[in-house]
Amino acid sequence: MPDDEGQIRTLIEQWAEAVHRGDIDGVLADHTDDIVMYDVPPPHEGVRGIDAYRETWPPFFEWQAQGAAFEILSLDVTAGSDVAYAQALLRCGTPKELAEHPESRLRLTVGLRKEQGRWVVAHEHHSFADTTAGSASDAAE
Repeated sequence: MPDDEGQIRTLIEQWAEAVHRGDIDGVLADHTDDIVMYDVPPPHEGVRGIDAYRETWPPFFEWQAQGAAFEILSLDVTAGSDVAYAQALLRCGTPKELAEHPESRLRLTVGLRKEQGRWVVAHEHHSFADTTAGSASDAAE
């Protein structure tokens, strides 16, 4: 569904731009009231509902005000008739963090559903690779 994929791509790009601007209304746009988000910081069980989702953003905006990047590098979308998912890699970090670890990427997975003819985000999952532990091959030794 190429047209749907384009709509979803635009929705996610606009969301990322709103995140970078610190625009909470833009961040919340096109999200369901029952959104579930698994994020990098706690709580480990994630947040549920648009109100809890909203509450996660002010600390991130404060951190980002230090000049941090929040930029989509790649975005892939797969859409069915009423559900879709997207996966993306983003540059996300302060200039110092990105200079020290230029390979670091925020991993984003988004689950969407079509409600009343429009796509809305029902799930977000944000993660970074765990760089504090040894690699999987180290653990196997």
